[in-house]
Amino acid sequence: MIEKIETALSVRGLTEYIKLLLEEDPQLIQVWVTGEVSSLHVHRVGIFFTLTDNQGQATIKCVVWNGQKERLLELPKLGTEILVKGNVRLYGKKGEYQLTVFQVLATGEGLQALRYQQLKSRLASEGLFDKHLKRTLPSFPQVIAVVSAATAAAWGDIQKTLSQRNPGIKVLFSPATVQGFEAASSIVKAIERVNNDRRAEVIILARGGGAVEDLFCFNDERVVRAIAESSIPIITGIGHQRDETLADLVADVNAHTPTAAAEMAVPSYEVLRIEHQQRKERLVASLKQRLRKESDQLASLKNRLKNLPVNATSLREAKMKTVMLKQKLEALDPHGVLERGFSLVQQTDGEIIRESEQLIEGQELTIQLPQGTIKVKVTEILS
Repeated sequence: MIEKIETALSVRGLTEYIKLLLEEDPQLIQVWVTGEVSSLHVHRVGIFFTLTDNQGQATIKCVVWNGQKERLLELPKLGTEILVKGNVRLYGKKGEYQLTVFQVLATGEGLQALRYQQLKSRLASEGLFDKHLKRTLPSFPQVIAVVSAATAAAWGDIQKTLSQRNPGIKVLFSPATVQGFEAASSIVKAIERVNNDRRAEVIILARGGGAVEDLFCFNDERVVRAIAESSIPIITGIGHQRDETLADLVADVNAHTPTAAAEMAVPSYEVLRIEHQQRKERLVASLKQRLRKESDQLASLKNRLKNLPVNATSLREAKMKTVMLKQKLEALDPHGVLERGFSLVQQTDGEIIRESEQLIEGQELTIQLPQGTIKVKVTEILS
């Protein structure tokens, strides 16, 4: 008799348990897997393919759903080795697990691209690429520093451009290796050298175009941090227009070529001269226009004065009225009354005495005469 085992699981229960373990494992929620595409089938809902390891001893089924296809950098191709990012999912009906793929990269360049993206994301999360950290370049710098290889065509192009745009500019050269294993540390030292010197107002970090791998040093974290920590604004002119490095993203200004970087760093003397002449001409024209306007207004006022009749009736009447008003004011002036022989009698509180009923014997009064003031006391009041 077979003993009943109370802990036995159903197939469904076991499958769901395994599904939970796989899909909730933090290591499998997002995982990168490399292998060769050993089978591939394009279905109406997506691309189904199998990845096989290099030794052919292990395989995993993969799927890219149609909604994700446009976001892929590469499409899986039969017989190619690729690098995929996805998460593990369990298909319960068959008890099979597969990888739901979100991204596909070619190996070799793909691995380098992966490292690039990971470093870019980490540095971006630190805020190194934020726009508010970008410094404004000086409008009219007197000293420019260039970090590049002494034998590079970029250095020659920059010298030529700076000389053409502003012959009086002073250029400091801080040589660096810009390709190869030692390039990153060499660039960092060159940038530090300029910062320690403290004379330069702008730094141009430049290198001409080349293969993608030739520009790897400009994606080095040490170079990126050296640019971010520089006390002097930095312009990058690396490669061609199609190239973009992490150094470009962290720099204060990014130019597509070394020549363009030099053009951004220094304004053209000839352009400045022309702009100055244009501003001068506009100012002179504005002053002339203002002078004409004021002259016209002055001429108009002169004509109005000429047309004003001197002996006009209204003018004579105004003069007569002015004389009459003047005489009235003089008549009302208290000082004028006093001058005619009158005097002003006031109580001690300043009240004017106008009639004898206001007085009492012994009261002190102030009398203002045409010349001087006297104090008196009332001894007798006559009716």
